[in-house]
Amino acid sequence: MAVVTIRGPMGSGAPEIGRFVAGQLRGGYIDREIIAQVAARLDRKEEEVIAKEKPATGLLDRIAEALGHSYVFGDGVAGAYLPVAQIPLDDTRYLRALESVIRELAQNQPLVILGRGSHFILKDHPGVFHVLAVAPLEVRIRRVMEDLKIDRESAKAEISRFDSSVREFVKRYFKAEIEDPEQYDLVINTKHFTFQACASIIVNSLSLKSR
Repeated sequence: MAVVTIRGPMGSGAPEIGRFVAGQLRGGYIDREIIAQVAARLDRKEEEVIAKEKPATGLLDRIAEALGHSYVFGDGVAGAYLPVAQIPLDDTRYLRALESVIRELAQNQPLVILGRGSHFILKDHPGVFHVLAVAPLEVRIRRVMEDLKIDRESAKAEISRFDSSVREFVKRYFKAEIEDPEQYDLVINTKHFTFQACASIIVNSLSLKSR
């Protein structure tokens, strides 16, 4: 029995590999279901939780976010009489709910969890195997072009947007670098392997990890 966390930049094949791993382990595969569970726990709309996964990056974005959180009324009390569901969701409450959901999910083995900081949250959790899938940019561009049926420049833009968003997410909530190989048990380059072969490599490596 095992829990596998997997992530990778757009076009690396991480979601596809994760599904194959889950299939080989005959276990569950968790991705966007985390959003629904966090939203339910916080009594929020899923859109609000999704917004927390896309932190403001540029100066103008951060200013806009700060203004959006300014909800002081005439008596100077911030949100004193607003229902909790109407007060902007702060980072601390979001992260606490995310950690709670992922730790509870990890009790159900075998399981594969895609991204969302799961490898940081479960870093010291026994029986968890952490995987980073990578691939050269040109390979990723080609895959995204094929998957989304878009041209090269659009694929590059999609990759840049996605990767930047994930990088900022990890910096903001976990104060870490997403590409740091020391955060993972296995880094696998998907350029020369099929996604199914990558899954087999991961599954065969599970029993080799020292306790």
